[in-house]
Amino acid sequence: MPISSLTVTDGVAVLLLDNPPVNALSQAVRAAILGAVREVAGMDEARALVIACAGKTFIAGADIKEFGAAPTEPFLPEVIEALQDSVKPVVAALHGTALGGGLEVALACHYRVALPSAKLGLPEVKLGLMPGSRGTQLLPRIVGVDKALEMIAFGNPVGAKDALALGLVDALAGDDLLADTVAFAASAAGKPVTATRERAIPAFAPEAFDQFMAKNARKLRGLDAPPAIVAAVKAATELPYPQAAAKERELFLALREGPQSAALRHVFAAERGTAKLPELDGISPRPVNAVGVVGAGTMGTGIAINFLLRGIGVTLVEQAAENLERGVQTIRKNIAGNVASGRTTQEAGDRALALLTPTLDYADLGAADLLIEAAFETMEVKTAVFKRFGEVAKAGAILATNTSYLDVDAIAAAGGRPADTVGLHFFSPANIMKLLEIVRGSETAPDVLATALDLAKRIGKVPVVSGNAYGFIGNRMLAVRRREAEAMIAEGASPYDIDRVIEGFGLPMGPFKIGDLAGLDLGWSAETSTGSTIRERLNEAGRRGQKTGKGFYDYDENRRPSPSDEALAIIAGYAKDKGLPQKSFTDQEIFARAVWSMVDEGAQILAEGIARSAADIDVVWLNGYGWPAYTGGPMFHAAQAGYNRVASELQGVGIEPSKALLELAAQQAG
Repeated sequence: MPISSLTVTDGVAVLLLDNPPVNALSQAVRAAILGAVREVAGMDEARALVIACAGKTFIAGADIKEFGAAPTEPFLPEVIEALQDSVKPVVAALHGTALGGGLEVALACHYRVALPSAKLGLPEVKLGLMPGSRGTQLLPRIVGVDKALEMIAFGNPVGAKDALALGLVDALAGDDLLADTVAFAASAAGKPVTATRERAIPAFAPEAFDQFMAKNARKLRGLDAPPAIVAAVKAATELPYPQAAAKERELFLALREGPQSAALRHVFAAERGTAKLPELDGISPRPVNAVGVVGAGTMGTGIAINFLLRGIGVTLVEQAAENLERGVQTIRKNIAGNVASGRTTQEAGDRALALLTPTLDYADLGAADLLIEAAFETMEVKTAVFKRFGEVAKAGAILATNTSYLDVDAIAAAGGRPADTVGLHFFSPANIMKLLEIVRGSETAPDVLATALDLAKRIGKVPVVSGNAYGFIGNRMLAVRRREAEAMIAEGASPYDIDRVIEGFGLPMGPFKIGDLAGLDLGWSAETSTGSTIRERLNEAGRRGQKTGKGFYDYDENRRPSPSDEALAIIAGYAKDKGLPQKSFTDQEIFARAVWSMVDEGAQILAEGIARSAADIDVVWLNGYGWPAYTGGPMFHAAQAGYNRVASELQGVGIEPSKALLELAAQQAG
């Protein structure tokens, strides 16, 4: 099937590109654009050229299949310059998305006409890249330096109506995009055209570049692409176009060959692969139109919000009326916040709240297609809830536990329907965090698993299927980090140094700040406390985390942390009582014990079949724990560093690598 066609109507040539599914800029598409520009230049009957696309979208970016392959001519910069060189006006007809190289093509055209629903953007930064075909040079000439920096460094698209206000789009089309664009091109035919590169950059403040980096320092921390983007846009303001364009290309190629782009391309592929289980091909999910949630606390209300905002009714169950009312108010407040921020319309918010049915009666769950327990994290409580599920749930209903650590098979047994049972481990806050660990029990039916994966997509989650093991994937690895971190402070390391090293690597919070945030008294009681751990002693001293204003850290009235002499004294007293020798730790030793020990556990999780792939482990940590995406995830990062190096550095801090890690090292060595 031809990838393009060129026709002439009423003096306007129309190049229609058709490269399903997203009209990616393959070699054939590039050649078609270049060929059309050259052919139209010699056509007496064509006085203008329209570039349009078949299907659901304009050119949505580069052809992912060509990543890593040897580049083939014509290269996109050549196409971009040919478009600008055209003495006949070239008009882009935009619908769907014009992203990356697609927007660079549109920028090189003399005019742009768009459907109001179209979106335009340069998202390369999200793959650790930057525009490499004049995007950093042409966009500032149209929208100005400040807006160009924002669009390119953050990679977020703008809608066509905003693009019109910015001058990025010249006109909005009606119902017939192609007809309106052809009419626009006909009106421009015969008039002088100005190449985008010849347009003057609108006035800007000389300090705009430094101010942008300073203002966004936290968001851009650790990333290689944004500084390169700023340098390229700055070059557009300081150098003649040919030299500035060469600078852009130089910066682009350096990023393309760099480690961060490799990591982010891995993330892109990994996140799209987690929901694809070959064994579920051809298996249809069960219908889920009504959900029951037991537990109106922080987790239960967050889970409920996911479904309500996507038009799925929720019956919310609690034991006590005051707890139920508190949960309903939490849901109302959260949805009202979404409306106020513009994330949700008032109409959608009202519709979501109308789908909520609060109740104290388990019998009201009888019509639910999916029942989720979000009760207190003990086996006794969760099995009691599941026993009630078994009594009230209709035939074919799916029973789900939100447990973070516990045995899904044991919980399933209490409900008496193990084939209908699955773990749905949401991460807090459940209505915001993207990760959903789907835990397959030993008897979970294939269509139940297929339903869980389908539901994850419906409510905007990134799913990862895990086997049934203590802590599943993420929390099992997290437990290892916590163990090593607390062992190190007992041996003389500063908790503040450990947090500094972890946060310096790119994670949002170190283990001790996380402990204070969650509450050090989780699972602790004064009646059973024996002072046999550092956490118990902190709790006994009233240091229970942010909620009490002190934990491993002291907190001011704004919950800002500072090191605590009292906490350090408690830790030192514990070490003395236990007779633990004290020593100093280098940052490298802290990293090895806190991070490489997690990778070692990840290798075991992989070897045991709890995780299907190393990429699945990466996705869990990227979306559930804030692992820095530009390193690709713990397993990818370890593989890039070299599994042999990981094993060696573990041995250097007294940890014997697992057989599973050593096998990964041997496989990598070939």
